Amino acid sequence: MCGFVGFTNNINNADSVLEAMKDTIRHRGPDSEGSYIDDDIAMGFRRLSIIDLAGGDQPLFNEDKTKVLTFNGEIYNYQTLREELIAKGHTFQTNSDSEVLVHGYEEYGTALPNKLRGMFAFVIWDTKKKELFGARDYFGIKPLYYAHMNDTLMYGSEIKAFLPHPNFKKELNTETLENYLSFQYSPLADTFFKNVYKLMPAHYFLYKDGKIKTVRYWTPSYDVDESKSLEDWTDTIEKSFADSVEAHKIADVEVGSFLSSGIDSSYITAQAQVDKSFTVGFAGDQYNEIGYADECSDAIHINNKSKAITEEEYWDTLPTLMYHLDEPLGDPACIALYFVAHEASKEVKVCLSGEGADEMFGGYNSYAEPLRSEKYCELPKGLRGFFGSVVDKMPPFKAKNFVYRHRGNLEDWFQGNPNAGFSERERKALLKVHTNAPSRKEMVMPFYEKVSNDADVLKMQYVDMHMWLASDILLKGDKMSMANSLEVRVPFLDKELFKVARQIPTRYRVDETNTKVALRKAALRHLPEKTADKKKLGFPVPLKYWLKEDKYYNKVKTAFHTDIAEELFNTEILDTMLDDYREGRISSYLKIWSVYTFLVWYDEFFIKR
Repeated sequence: MCGFVGFTNNINNADSVLEAMKDTIRHRGPDSEGSYIDDDIAMGFRRLSIIDLAGGDQPLFNEDKTKVLTFNGEIYNYQTLREELIAKGHTFQTNSDSEVLVHGYEEYGTALPNKLRGMFAFVIWDTKKKELFGARDYFGIKPLYYAHMNDTLMYGSEIKAFLPHPNFKKELNTETLENYLSFQYSPLADTFFKNVYKLMPAHYFLYKDGKIKTVRYWTPSYDVDESKSLEDWTDTIEKSFADSVEAHKIADVEVGSFLSSGIDSSYITAQAQVDKSFTVGFAGDQYNEIGYADECSDAIHINNKSKAITEEEYWDTLPTLMYHLDEPLGDPACIALYFVAHEASKEVKVCLSGEGADEMFGGYNSYAEPLRSEKYCELPKGLRGFFGSVVDKMPPFKAKNFVYRHRGNLEDWFQGNPNAGFSERERKALLKVHTNAPSRKEMVMPFYEKVSNDADVLKMQYVDMHMWLASDILLKGDKMSMANSLEVRVPFLDKELFKVARQIPTRYRVDETNTKVALRKAALRHLPEKTADKKKLGFPVPLKYWLKEDKYYNKVKTAFHTDIAEELFNTEILDTMLDDYREGRISSYLKIWSVYTFLVWYDEFFIKR
């Protein structure tokens, strides 16, 4: 795992600027570094050595040095690709997985990404064509950002790497802020920095003569196979998952595993049979699942190491996290991920983790709602819409959210997990600045249109795969692990395993009482029943109690009255929300948290730096 940064060269001090840019991402690769500079481009690299420890330094070149590569990630089918390329006449100088990319691009051009099995973000400079090619993996496991400013293209693994460049202009993108208030993450290609963009998952770009073009090279789809029994699917999942885990263990260093109390990381840990696993929790029985993880590790004979996070650590670390994330994230669990990565990095360089299982196999509790609402949704849409408008004006009661959500079609109420952000009406009232940000529904409709003929459960998974998974789950997975110089691999997000997941019937994904039905049966063959049957919880954080304590209530209140808060928000609304939450008049604390984390992020990037 590594980090890279680069820019088209039109400045006189490219070497010193490149060094400063590389230094900002040193945490991504503390083992070594490298550079390539010519009259057209400057390319920098930081390395965390995992495969071919002695020979895998970058930048890497093809035989005649006309193509130059920097790469972040792992290619799990590199040995097969290497043999194929050698048979076609290519000469390799290293045993690294990285080198298959530069020769593969030489051989296959823009068709290369579809041949890869792995997680990746890479760029290749063609010195003859004066053309830059960059690509990002299928699900968005590894990040790639770019900006085109003052006749300069900048690209890199992290946005903060652009800050030292003299042509970089740092401006807040308020349109992304409005989207963020609805989703608690930045959901589109636009970032919180104006004119800085993410290369979206399963896309590549070509840059030549001052123009950049992005292309989607792979689109996931479903092809449900109803012919197999649940037992057949259990066998298929078990075999395919074992293959994926084995591929994800390829390394020349020790591989560990994250271990929570849930099925996903437990199944990975049991299947991989690593020597070490790592768990974090919080003080107090309700928010400390270390005991569950220890029970599982004892049952599968793994040495589990754990840490209980204190509330002081949680709050004090938040500014550091916001810096490493590059963009604000209102997901309280990202701090726990930071700490488990920190603990693991003391002993290993690579850890396996369970991200993606829910989106692949139907793991979120919300996915069962179409089944539970089936009878109610037989009512005419107009009548449901009338009921929804009536309950919207009523005080909270048990069925209010259900009736309101089902006032229309699926896309009217489900725009991805989590569904705890501000509505369009609320965010417009809260913000002082006017933007043209699209609604939640407008953002997800292109995904619904891709799967318009599929079952509702599959539609929900598809939306989450493109929104929540890519822009929250995998963002924090990459940034929190790399902040600690740790590589995290995600066996559930495997190209070959998806070929299985896309065919599973919805009844083997969720039913009215359970989620990940087929996956749980496969896991049960390797785990204690208590672990395999455990309900989906997410990572429990005591934040909802801390926000009611004087110390943290006052900390948030102070942030709500900083200069930037007064400039962007109607702070009387923030005060009312905070007080209403403390007094128990409202239950949603995540809206408060999303605004607070934005303000902490803003302080890191626009006040301190």
